[in-house]
Amino acid sequence: MQSPSLRTALIFPYVALVIILAVAIGALSYFAGSRAVLTVSEHLLQETVSRIGQAIDRHVVGSVATLEAAFPNGMLAPETIEADIDDIRTRFWIATSLHIDPNNYVYYGNLEGQAIGLYRHSYEQGELRLKYRAAEHRKRYRIDGINGAPQFESTEETLFDPRQRPWFQAAQSTNRDIWTAVYIDFATQDLVATRARRVLDQYGELQGVVATDMPLRALNDFIGNLDISANGQAFILEPNGLLIASSRSPNVKRTADGHNVRINAADSGYPLLTEIYQQIQPDLSQSLESNKPRTFIFTDSQGDKIHVAFAMFQDSAGLQWVNIVALPDRDFTGGISSNVIRTIILGVLATVVVVLIGLRILNWVTADLKQLSLAVNQIGSGFPEEPLHIRRNDEIGTLAKSFQAMQHRLQTDHLTGLPNRYAFEQGLNAVIRQYPQVGQPLAVMFVDINDFKIINDRFGHDVGDQALIEFALRLRTHVRQCDLVARYAGDEFVVIMENIHSSEDLAMLRKNIETALSTPLQATGSDTIYFGAAIGVAHFPEDADNAKDLLIIADRNMYIHKAALKETAVG
Repeated sequence: MQSPSLRTALIFPYVALVIILAVAIGALSYFAGSRAVLTVSEHLLQETVSRIGQAIDRHVVGSVATLEAAFPNGMLAPETIEADIDDIRTRFWIATSLHIDPNNYVYYGNLEGQAIGLYRHSYEQGELRLKYRAAEHRKRYRIDGINGAPQFESTEETLFDPRQRPWFQAAQSTNRDIWTAVYIDFATQDLVATRARRVLDQYGELQGVVATDMPLRALNDFIGNLDISANGQAFILEPNGLLIASSRSPNVKRTADGHNVRINAADSGYPLLTEIYQQIQPDLSQSLESNKPRTFIFTDSQGDKIHVAFAMFQDSAGLQWVNIVALPDRDFTGGISSNVIRTIILGVLATVVVVLIGLRILNWVTADLKQLSLAVNQIGSGFPEEPLHIRRNDEIGTLAKSFQAMQHRLQTDHLTGLPNRYAFEQGLNAVIRQYPQVGQPLAVMFVDINDFKIINDRFGHDVGDQALIEFALRLRTHVRQCDLVARYAGDEFVVIMENIHSSEDLAMLRKNIETALSTPLQATGSDTIYFGAAIGVAHFPEDADNAKDLLIIADRNMYIHKAALKETAVG
């Protein structure tokens, strides 16, 4: 065998070493990128599941307040509805004003077969449904305003007996609030759940049941509008698999005989949805910690790797729902493999030319990977996100841009451009953590547009969106530069005000904001329509020492202010 030439003996090992080094760099890049993608995807999944849980909680919590306002816990039932009709009607009007979307209907029935219900069509108009005797048919009256005189409209053809209704029968056997099973409303064909509570007499015996309906259309719309990823899915279902809401499939279908029935994830006709449910079904039979997201990865029937996060939502009235988010791996890793191959080839060529350039590239790659990894770890640890300063056109740059895009979506309200609820809570927690070092008090302000539904009803949702943008701009431009303004939800905004050392400082800032928000909104095109806002404030550390309680107190004070404004307007 002829021995290789010295040239070959010197070049071959060097070339082999260069290739091995290039392959090692590519493998390192792929491994680090994959880990970063996995961390980012898991965080995004958990945050999205938490957002869905918050949306469910916000949707459900109104029913608690509605029942409490209609029949406060401990209030004795009247002997007859007729004897207490004025007080009941007033309480029902107040109850349906608290969360008119979705809790615009509250009703009560007693053991004598009497029934009264108040359905709110709007903030100004309602419908009173009433019967004093079990054998009579329920009558409907229109009422305009809390003190409006009832105007007879019609008598129902079907005999309504509250004692035979599922909500009445369900509440008879328990001393706490209880939810009925989710059902399809015969009028709207939307899913609805009813929350009911016993009302006792002076002897502690059951006298009647008060209940409120909770339509689930808004939850379905929320899930459908979630900006997850190109092929991502989100849905809410009951442990038995019946769908509450889904971003990819309907929750109700029509049978051959013309009836609407609920859809079960197990036979939804959407393969991925069915496979995901089959994957988590064994966990649903176990006791899951409420609202704590769990994640896993599985390979579906198409061979795609699917990232999944799910959490159980439970409340004290027996509601049990599971919210789930799933993302295909290709939505995160698309382009990384091809980019890594190009990196290996370029690395080989560059290293063949000069080893120093290869080493320089290696340092350049690892520095940016370290920065990206630190940013991912910061998010994973719950700290406010810092902007990335990575400007590259390779796979790491693509990953960084994807990360920055997800980072931006996670923190920004798409309509107003303000920080969203997540960014606000992160910022508030960061300020509170810094308090032991800086010792500067702060205040949280909760701002809610008065009668915002009027804008949507009268001018349309496009004008409503423009009004929210204008409202956000006024709010942002009439606070200090150091204050953080965010959109919390719907027509609710929040502000973090630092360095508030006296009540005079806060009063001046609040007056400035109230003045800015009291002038007519240009979006409505009217110089005479005024809306203004209800404002609630909570002080740190005097009112609370944590973000959650600060927001609760500020929200409660805002509702107190809103109620005062309404009383002033009525007076």
